Parts: sequence; C-alpha cells; structure tokens
Amino acid sequence: MKLRKVTAAAAVVLSLAVTATACGSDDKKDSDSSGGGKEITIGIKFDQPGIGQKTPQGYSGFDVDVATYVAKKLGYAADRIKWKETKSADRENALSRGDVDFIAASYSITPERQQKVDFAGPYLLAHQDVLIRADDDTIKSPSDLNSKKLCSVTGSTSAQNVHDKLAPKAQLQKYPTYSACLTGLQNKAIDALTTDDSILAGYASQATFKGKFKLGGFKMSNENYGIGVKKGSALKAKINTALESMVSDGSWEKAVTANFGPAEYKNEPAPKIGNIVS
Repeated sequence: MKLRKVTAAAAVVLSLAVTATACGSDDKKDSDSSGGGKEITIGIKFDQPGIGQKTPQGYSGFDVDVATYVAKKLGYAADRIKWKETKSADRENALSRGDVDFIAASYSITPERQQKVDFAGPYLLAHQDVLIRADDDTIKSPSDLNSKKLCSVTGSTSAQNVHDKLAPKAQLQKYPTYSACLTGLQNKAIDALTTDDSILAGYASQATFKGKFKLGGFKMSNENYGIGVKKGSALKAKINTALESMVSDGSWEKAVTANFGPAEYKNEPAPKIGNIVS
C-alpha cells in the first residue's frame, strides 16, 4: 500500500514537471511564429555608414532603423535584438544555416537570389550612381566618365558595368574599401566612385565629408532592397505588414532623412510591397 502511494505521488510530480516544461517551451517560440522568443538575430552590414555600421556607440544606418522598426512590430524591443554582421557573399548561407532570422543589408532582390531565399519588400529603390567632388563640374553624365579615373571596391562589378555599357574609356581603379576610394577622391587620385546611390549618400553624409562630395544622379541601374528570410519562412508576410506600417506612419521617410539627408540624396518614394522595378 505504501509503495502504491509513493508511486502515485511520483506520477503527480512527473506530470507537473512535464506541464512546466511544456509551458516553458512557449517562452522560447521560434521567431517564425509571432515574436514570442527571447531575442531575434538580424543580419546587417557593419561597415557601411548611413546603411549599416557598427560604432563604439552601437549600430546605426537606414537598414538598422528599418530592421529595428520591423523587429518591434514582430514583438522584439531594441534590447532583444542581436545584430550579426553578414557580408555580401555570405547572406544566403547565413539564412539557410539559421544564423540569422532575417537580413537587412543593402540586399538587392534578384531572380538568382530569389531561387535561394525569400524577400520581404522592397523597402528602398536605389540606383547605381557616382560620387564626385562637390566642385567638379566636368562630370554631368555617364559618358563624361570616359578618360576619368573611376573607383570601386575589389570584388564589385559596378565600375566594370559602367566601363562595359556607358563609358568604355573610363580608367578603372580597384581599391580594397569604399573608404579608400573616398580618400582617393578627396585627394584627386581618382575622379569618381561608383556603387549604389544609397551607399554613396551614406558615406557622403558623414560629418568628416560633409559638403565635399555630391551624387551624379545618373540612375544607371535599379536596385530593389529587400529583407531576406529563409525560403518558405512565415516571417515574410509579417515583415511586409511591418514595412507597410513604417511607410504609413512616417517612420520610413524620417529614417531616410536622418541617414541620407546631409548628402542631399534625392530618394525614390517608398516602393510598394512586391513591386520589383527592373
């Protein structure tokens, strides 16, 4: 009889333990659900001023502002965000491995990438452009880049695209970083720097370079920035809803002005969700 009582008591304890474990699992929901997890991991760039940059004070840039807004709508306060650097070449792998929940890192939506990941957005329509010295009036169109020294970073195809399609006599210069290109531009070692206009505006907006550079405004390509998620993730629809809210309540325009305003960046209006401009 005593043995039966002990066994029954043990059964009750076991039942309570299982129940507690089940309840505890609800506190660690996958971020694919409804923001019930303890934290969310977001991939950004760490080295693009105005877009995504890690500084001693924290993280800043347009992508950071967008990602923070989206995370809040998903149920994650700013102090529950874990920022993870995702370099361009590793973005698809980071999503497939589950290293990050989503990526906001000047991530252009392309058919090739859509085969590997899903995209929410777009949330910004950027264009390939050039950055030139503020006092340079000799470059007024892409064809004026002929015989000019045109810089882009090693591994980028931006300068080559200009050379192949618009200015075949442009003298291509490969530098290891955009910062190095900017120094060359400032010192007149090069005449122009090319990449996405949003990235160029971010660099030109830094206090160090304020008033020293200007954008050409050439719009040589369309770059539809999207938020990357793992293929088939339910987060896509939730992020799209958050992006629509960011535009409608004025937060999107505020973020554009704060991050790109000093460069007099003439941004496109906020794109409609799902509208990919080719």
